[in-house]
Amino acid sequence: SPGDIIEEITALADAGVREVTLLGQNVNSYAYDDGSKDDGQPFVKLLSMVCAVEKIERVRFVTSHPKDISTELIELFAKEDKLARHIHLPVQSGSDKVLEMMGRGYTSGDYLKKVERLKALYPEMSITTDIIVGFPGERDEDFEQTLALIDKVRFDNIYSFKYSPRPETLAAGFDAQVEDGIKSKRLLLLQERQVAITAEKSRELVGTTARVLVEGRSVKDSEELTGRSSINRVINFPGAKALVGEIIDVSITKALPNSLRGVHIERSLN
Repeated sequence: SPGDIIEEITALADAGVREVTLLGQNVNSYAYDDGSKDDGQPFVKLLSMVCAVEKIERVRFVTSHPKDISTELIELFAKEDKLARHIHLPVQSGSDKVLEMMGRGYTSGDYLKKVERLKALYPEMSITTDIIVGFPGERDEDFEQTLALIDKVRFDNIYSFKYSPRPETLAAGFDAQVEDGIKSKRLLLLQERQVAITAEKSRELVGTTARVLVEGRSVKDSEELTGRSSINRVINFPGAKALVGEIIDVSITKALPNSLRGVHIERSLN
C-alpha cells in the first residue's frame, strides 16, 4: 500500500538515504487495495507522497510504459523539484507495423507526441529507451523507421538488443524470422548512430553545473569520486570520501565516451 511504501522510505531517509527509485516492470500502472485505479492516477499520487518525505532529495522511477504516461505525470515534473529529470521510456521500434506485431498498444506517433510534450515543458529532460532489432517480420524499411525515430528524439542513451525467440511466446511462432546476420548488422548500425548522438549531447553538457549524488570511489581512479546527476549521467571528479552519500554541485569540464569529468563546487555559506 502507499502507506507501507512511505513508511519504508521514511525509515531509509532517517538512515541517511538521499535518493530513492520506485521500481516496477510497468511502474506507471501502479494500483493498490482492491486493484482499482481510483481516479486513474494512483502512481502520480504516490510520487507526490514520496517527494513529500523530508530528507529525501531526489526521486526516480523506472520502467515506464509509453501507453501509460499520462498528462498528469508529465506535469508533475513541474510541481516536484525532487523528481529526477530523467525518464526511461522503452519504445522498442520506430515501425508501427512492428509495434503492432509486438502488441505494444501505441504507434510511433503516439510515442513522439509524449516525448515532444516532455521536451517542450522540460528542455533539460533526459530520455533513454530500449530497442529490439530483428523482430520477426522486421523489414529494412521498418528498421529505417527506427533509425529515423532515433534521429528525431535524440535519446541520451539506448539499451539495444537483438530479438531472440523465447519458448511459448507468440513471436517465436511467427513467420519471417530475421536472419541472425541481418540482426547483427542492424544492431551495429543502430548503436553507431546512438554513440554519435550521446557523444554530441555529452559535449553540450561541458561548462554546465550538475547536482550529483556521490555514490563512491571511481572504479578506474581511486583518487576520484563518482556520482550520478539528475539526468542520470555518470560524472567522475576529485573529492574526499566524506562526500559519499551527499548531493553536491559539480562543474562539468570534459566529455568522455561513457562518462563525464568535473570538479566539485563548494557552496558559499553566505
